[in-house]
Amino acid sequence: MKQHRLAAAVALVGLVLAGCDAQTSSVELKTPAQKASYGIGLNMGKSLAQEGMDDLDSKAVAQGIEDAVGKKEQRIKDEELVEAFTALQKRAEERLAKASEEASAAGKKFLEENAKKPGVITTASGLQYEVVKKADGPQPKPTDVVTVHYEGKLTDGKVFDSSVERGSPIDLPVSGVIPGWVEGLQLMHVGEKYKLYIPAELAYGAQSPSPLIPANSVLVFDLELLGIKDPAKADAEAAPAK
Repeated sequence: MKQHRLAAAVALVGLVLAGCDAQTSSVELKTPAQKASYGIGLNMGKSLAQEGMDDLDSKAVAQGIEDAVGKKEQRIKDEELVEAFTALQKRAEERLAKASEEASAAGKKFLEENAKKPGVITTASGLQYEVVKKADGPQPKPTDVVTVHYEGKLTDGKVFDSSVERGSPIDLPVSGVIPGWVEGLQLMHVGEKYKLYIPAELAYGAQSPSPLIPANSVLVFDLELLGIKDPAKADAEAAPAK
């Protein structure tokens, strides 16, 4: 039977569902193997929950595992399984499409309202920004590598990534990031802090890079430009030791 992406996910999470359904209270999580097993189930469960898989029948999952391990005859033909997995995949895709449409509409409305706020500047590309702290340092070029601190949020304020929380700024090439950052960084002077409001088409668009960032999301970044790397020093740091 041709393996389906959703089928593989269901099979993995089934190990945990079966255990939870049968004897959750007696599960031990002491050895590395036991802990890793729990971690696999936990991660797959979270993944399936994000895909809207909230109606799996844990008893049916357990029965499937038992039949496979016991080398018993399948209770459902492969053709029926393929049909079932296809139906679930279609449902998941429909949910994602709906969520994407809703995010796109919400993002458009957010940007329209945000553009009216004092201090918010909208560029020709649609990027919006505010100057939070001014400085008169140099501005980076597309070929530069810069050092920055940042915090990325969704429009509802939920943080999805933060160098500030990690306590460590990062170095990155100006031309090697999302278009909203490429443009925003070149507007900044070293020492400045900006707030960027990045339309989905200047961020990740319909391709979500992480479950924390829904497709077609407007992204909000607090961005501080700490410095521009000296090309000679950057090359020296990158060179392997002899």
